Amino acid sequence: MPAMMQAVQINGPGQANWIETPLPAVAASEVLVKVEAVTTCPQWDLHLLAGEPMFPGGTLAYPLPAGQPGHEMAGEIASVGPQATTFQPGDKVAAWCDPGKIRGGCYAQFVSFAETHLLPLPPGLSARQAASLELAMCVQVSFNQLNACGAIADQRVVISGAGPAGLIAVQMARIYGAREILALDPLAARRQLAIAAGADAALEPEAVQGRPSADRPAGWNTGVDCTGLAPSVRALLSLCQDYVHVFGVLRQEVAFGFAEWRKGLALIGYGNHSRAAAEQALAWMLSGRLDLSLLSTHTLPLREYLRGIALLRAREAVKIRYLPWP
Repeated sequence: MPAMMQAVQINGPGQANWIETPLPAVAASEVLVKVEAVTTCPQWDLHLLAGEPMFPGGTLAYPLPAGQPGHEMAGEIASVGPQATTFQPGDKVAAWCDPGKIRGGCYAQFVSFAETHLLPLPPGLSARQAASLELAMCVQVSFNQLNACGAIADQRVVISGAGPAGLIAVQMARIYGAREILALDPLAARRQLAIAAGADAALEPEAVQGRPSADRPAGWNTGVDCTGLAPSVRALLSLCQDYVHVFGVLRQEVAFGFAEWRKGLALIGYGNHSRAAAEQALAWMLSGRLDLSLLSTHTLPLREYLRGIALLRAREAVKIRYLPWP
C-alpha cells in the first residue's frame, strides 16, 4: 500500500489543484476504498468552487479537505480496519452516504469510509455504472415520500429540471407507474435526454408557464422540482392539482397562498437519507430499469477537475464522471 496518493484540493474560489497527500487514516470500524470512478454533484461543485456554501445559512472555509466535495463514488476495498466485519480487500462497493464535510472526500485516489455507508456492488454493475448511487438514493427517498401519498401510480407527473436528479426522477416515475410524464428544461439537449429516460414529452418551461388554459397542458397531478429554483417551484404550484415535491435545495422563499390552499395542493420537502432507499435504487439499477449512465455525459481524468467544472458551468455537460487513475 503506498503512503501517498493524489487528490483534488479546492483552495479558494475558482482554485483547485491536483496535489500529493498522505493516504487517509482508517478508524477501527472503517475501510479504505480505492476510488475507481467518482461523479460530480453539480450543485455542490459549482457552489463550493464559487465561494458559496451549499446550504442557506451554512459556512465555508478554505482550503477544503483534500477530495471534497466529492461524494458519489464507487471502487474497490483496499484495506479494512480491525473492527470492520462487512467487507474484505478486493470487494467492489459504492457509497450511498456522504463521508462528511470535515474529512477527506472522494475526489481522490483513496478515501476512508464507515463501512455502514457503503453497499456491495453485485457482479452485474461496474464502478463506472454505479458511481452515482448516492444521488439515486436521494431521489428514491423523494419517491418513497410521494408513493406514500399515492402521488405517482396512474398519475400525470411533471418533472422540472432534466439535470442529473431530474433524469433519475423521470425513470422512477416510469418505474412507479405514472400515467404520463412531462419533463421541463430550457436546454434542448437535456430535453432529449429526458425523452431517452422515459418522459412522454419534454418542453421548455415557458411553454407551460401561467395557469392552465385551453392552449396549455392542464390537469397535472404531481410535480417534482429538481432545480431548487423559486420560479420552477412557483410554476409547479400553478400547474399541479395535488402534490408538489421540492427535491432541489431551495434557497429562496416561495409563497403558498389561497390558490394552492383552495385546490387542496400539498407541498412536500425532502426527507432523510436512507440505506433502504439506496438498496432499492441499486435493485432498480441491477434490474435494468434505472440507468445512471445517462447522467454522465463526459468522462475525464480526475486531474482535469477544473475542465469538467467549466463544462458544467457552461451547461455543456450534465454530469462529469472522473477517473482518478491513469
